Amino acid sequence: MLESCFVRGEERQEMLNDGKPADGRRCRWSKRHCIFVVLVFVAVFFFYTTNINTMAPDWNPKAWMQNSSKWWSRFKGEGEVSQIRTDTISTSRSTDEPVHAATANLSVFHQTNNITSAQEANTTAQSLITAAPVVEVQPIAVPYVSPGPYVVEYPYKYHFTINEPQKCEQEKPFVVLMVPVAPHNRQHRDDIRSTWGSESSVLDRAVRLFFILGLTAGDGAEQIRDQLLQESNEHHDLIQADFLDCYKNLTIKTMVMLEWLNAHCSGASYAMKIDSDMFLNVPKLVEMLLNAPKTNYMTGLVAAGGQVLRDPASKWFLPVELYPHAQYPRYALGLGYIVSLDLPEKLIEASRHLKALYIEDVYLGLCMQHLDIPPTDPPSGAYFNVFPVQYTRCAYSRLVATTVHAGTDRIWVWKDFKKPGPYC
Repeated sequence: MLESCFVRGEERQEMLNDGKPADGRRCRWSKRHCIFVVLVFVAVFFFYTTNINTMAPDWNPKAWMQNSSKWWSRFKGEGEVSQIRTDTISTSRSTDEPVHAATANLSVFHQTNNITSAQEANTTAQSLITAAPVVEVQPIAVPYVSPGPYVVEYPYKYHFTINEPQKCEQEKPFVVLMVPVAPHNRQHRDDIRSTWGSESSVLDRAVRLFFILGLTAGDGAEQIRDQLLQESNEHHDLIQADFLDCYKNLTIKTMVMLEWLNAHCSGASYAMKIDSDMFLNVPKLVEMLLNAPKTNYMTGLVAAGGQVLRDPASKWFLPVELYPHAQYPRYALGLGYIVSLDLPEKLIEASRHLKALYIEDVYLGLCMQHLDIPPTDPPSGAYFNVFPVQYTRCAYSRLVATTVHAGTDRIWVWKDFKKPGPYC
């Protein structure tokens, strides 16, 4: 090694004697030895600053990148690494849309899963430092995963595909009638428009009708869509959102209805959700509401002490692990109930704290319980009827709403009910 020193020839012998040049200067190493020493130093430094447990056997790309950022900070300075982190976060939060947790996680993985070596990681880090601005990688589409057979996907940001955003606000009705109905069931909508849905002014109070719908899937969906657009242009009473319209999703339909009322119907006093196969005595409804509370009010056919059905064969089965209690709280049956228009916003907020059960009216009862607002019994137990009432003009004049027998000519019933003369 000493013979490779770059010294003058006359000093060589003296160096052999004591390893130093005659004047006391140290020799300089060869380039090869210098490179070797540098490599050893880099290797020692790398193992000193890197946690080897993060490298194998289950290497975590995010953990490795976190460690590598410390390594880069030794050479580039903390300010530059902090800038990478700040720029990336600000870019990912540049939109007002909420990001689903699964989408966010998958997006992060998508950005790091191709880093297979230290060299590639260094290249990626260097490009982040020099590139401006930082461009966020688009997230991978997350496949839909059902929340389970007894709950529905809510809260969730659904969008209205057919809407009447101004009609209710401009007219400020006393009561709004909201009728959930299947997209293909045009006949029910026309029957309602021809009967109790046609009453727009009762006891000097304005009444407005809207139908709430979801989407149709499968064959014929496009045709139904076109028909609904034509129907909407004709009647301006359809509200449709982008969820699948099916029995299990009645809770979604109801919550979307409440969202619409809260966003587009703040000037109304009350709203009634009523099924499309019901008979509604609108004058009796308005008469009842003229004497009703203005806030925190929900009424209808109120069930108290309702038993939770544990038979898996039941249409309304609910497992113990999802709802452990033997009885439900008070709730208004879904055939027809009324809410004061301060409640939609409160119910929407309550829904963010509860699992959305597929049994729509029970779920609203749970939301009311969360708010500590029990549903109110109607002035008369005969006002709302879950079992069909045999039609007579006298009997129907004393109720607010009732189911009707299948096959009943509802057009004839309505015409007979509205003809002049005493009811009883």
